[in-house]
Amino acid sequence: MPLFLTQFLGAFNDNFFKSSLMMLITYKLGEASGIDSRILVNVAAGIFILPFFVFAAPASDLADKLDRSSLMRYVKFAEIIVMSGAALGYYLNDLILLMVVLFLMGAQSAFFSPAKYSILPQHLNEDELIAGNGLIQMGTYLAILSGTISGGLLILKPNGILMVGTIAILIAFSGWVTSLFIPPTKPIDVNRKVSPRLIKRTLEMFEEVTPMKNVFYSMLAISWFWLVGATFLAQFPTYAKTILGANENVATSFLGIFSLGIGLGSMACNSILKGEITTKYVPASAYGIAIASIFLWYVSDRPPVENNNIAIGIYEFFSNPANIMIPLCLFVIAFCGGLYIVPLYAVMQNKSPESKLAGVIACSNISDSIFMAVAAVGASVLIAFGVSIPQIFFIMGPTTFIVGLAIRIITA
Repeated sequence: MPLFLTQFLGAFNDNFFKSSLMMLITYKLGEASGIDSRILVNVAAGIFILPFFVFAAPASDLADKLDRSSLMRYVKFAEIIVMSGAALGYYLNDLILLMVVLFLMGAQSAFFSPAKYSILPQHLNEDELIAGNGLIQMGTYLAILSGTISGGLLILKPNGILMVGTIAILIAFSGWVTSLFIPPTKPIDVNRKVSPRLIKRTLEMFEEVTPMKNVFYSMLAISWFWLVGATFLAQFPTYAKTILGANENVATSFLGIFSLGIGLGSMACNSILKGEITTKYVPASAYGIAIASIFLWYVSDRPPVENNNIAIGIYEFFSNPANIMIPLCLFVIAFCGGLYIVPLYAVMQNKSPESKLAGVIACSNISDSIFMAVAAVGASVLIAFGVSIPQIFFIMGPTTFIVGLAIRIITA
């Protein structure tokens, strides 16, 4: 429970801040800065995931050197300081400072992640890993749901900047308090050196992971999920505004539906697999993502809205029968995503030697960050060349279907 709450509060704050910043960029700061908000949103997404690549090696080494519960407490305390910077950035309306805070939020998440995932096998039995990962993923995406909706709704309200800054600091403090109750674990290697040679140490970790085929392929498959997820999540505010002519509340509802779907899919895993650690349903889940992505393109490939000053709200949007398939497609994509990712995390944890697990998680974070950076850069380039956001959604369909086929062949 303390780990669940700490993770929940941390994920809430990440997405509370990111969502509020994305909305502010899309509806205010982007226009004020003179930069296309569509490109700026994707740049912001890239800034958040960059630290997962930069700090993966020291995060792995610290997760093995220290009691993992202690490491999480240090990280949660740092979050209080970072969120104080976020409150200042909002108060000053300083886009550059907010981008720096976004990078620091990514950094504290990069140090938290290896400890969070590698502590699970120390606290759980093998037949509990699917359920444990399902709970963590469910908590994460319920936090994404609540954090995203809260941040998106509050930031543009009167006194929204004050409310968002205050709540972010309070949530960070609460996360630090809950982390104090996480049960201690035995350090894996107290003599582990934290190398300052980040690139060399990172390459060494990958050299250790690559021969473990089941682990390595699971890692790549997880990274594809994050590429797809990052692509969808980053486009929702602009998609709602420019394609559907909807306001920020509709954009926030899309983020919420997506997060809820992944959470429910994650929880459904244990009922389907009954504790068995297997990837046998992962390809079918990928096919579900692919088919729903193509349907989403089909039902939303419309001419851009000409008058962006008149935006429809949630009731008007959802009361139109022509729009019902959009949230349904998003939910199916996300639900299949939950079914897809939980078994892969369990395989990665179960098949990794204890002494290598933190390094495996760190490598997975690096791989995830690379794939999400490709998503951010790729989406920006496609948009710059005139590709519409629905067409970007379509591209996710055939490519994810191919990934599902590859997983089927590899695990056959």
